[in-house]
Amino acid sequence: MNQNRIIVVVLVLILFVLGVKSTFYTVDQREKAIVVQLGQVKRSDDGPGIHMKIPLIQEVHFFDGRILTLDAAPQHYLTLEKKSLVVDSFVKWRIVDALKYYLTVGGSESQARTLIQQRINGGLRDEFGKRTLHDAVAGQRHEIMTEVTKSTDKAARDLGIEVVDVRLQRVDLPVEVSQSVYQRMEAERTRIAKEHRAKGAEEAEKLRSTAEKERDILLAEAYRDAERIRGEGDAKATSIYAQAYNRNPQFYSLYRSLVAYRESFNKKDDIMIVDPSADFFKYFKQPRSE
Repeated sequence: MNQNRIIVVVLVLILFVLGVKSTFYTVDQREKAIVVQLGQVKRSDDGPGIHMKIPLIQEVHFFDGRILTLDAAPQHYLTLEKKSLVVDSFVKWRIVDALKYYLTVGGSESQARTLIQQRINGGLRDEFGKRTLHDAVAGQRHEIMTEVTKSTDKAARDLGIEVVDVRLQRVDLPVEVSQSVYQRMEAERTRIAKEHRAKGAEEAEKLRSTAEKERDILLAEAYRDAERIRGEGDAKATSIYAQAYNRNPQFYSLYRSLVAYRESFNKKDDIMIVDPSADFFKYFKQPRSE
């Protein structure tokens, strides 16, 4: 009997624990929850905390209440001039009405993402179709994001979803068009570079010619001044020599002869063949002559 009682007590405890677990549930502050009873929604406004439900009859569905990101594959859109653009965008969204979210998409996040992406594509197609290529790529990207966010958020409210933000990560031309544009830009930049090089070479040649001309002028003027100064120096030297010679011609003649003797007989092996009766040796022959 005691063993049977123990088994019964254990079973009762297990049923009690299971009952408590199936009766109480906790809603995290990052979640939204709805209570469904036999296919009908009974509650959808439970806040964070512990709540009760009828075991085995009521079922709780939890949804992520945080801001979620939808980053889809790049799509092609046409501008006002029918130019194709590749647009890569992402969407920030969250569930704001759990009841609508459950009733419209069955609480399926993948289905919600598909519907949001369809609305985003429609909004971007409309906005790019109103604008030129330049405005779409550079001029009005902020306006496009703002308008698409507003229109998509309005449409997504029927799903119990708030579209927080739509962002354009990249707006480019298709690869084949981009390559063609790049080649044209490269050719244009090459042409401009060649023009700059040609102008630079022309200016360098002008500067080089001017510098060489100025150098030649400076050298000519310096040579002219040097010759003039040298001529003035020679004239002064000649004048000094003349004055000195005129003051004592005989001494000057003796001095010049002595200098000539010193230069001529500077080395022992020097040999000079001269007529002894020449004037060169007059001071050797008549040292006391006046």
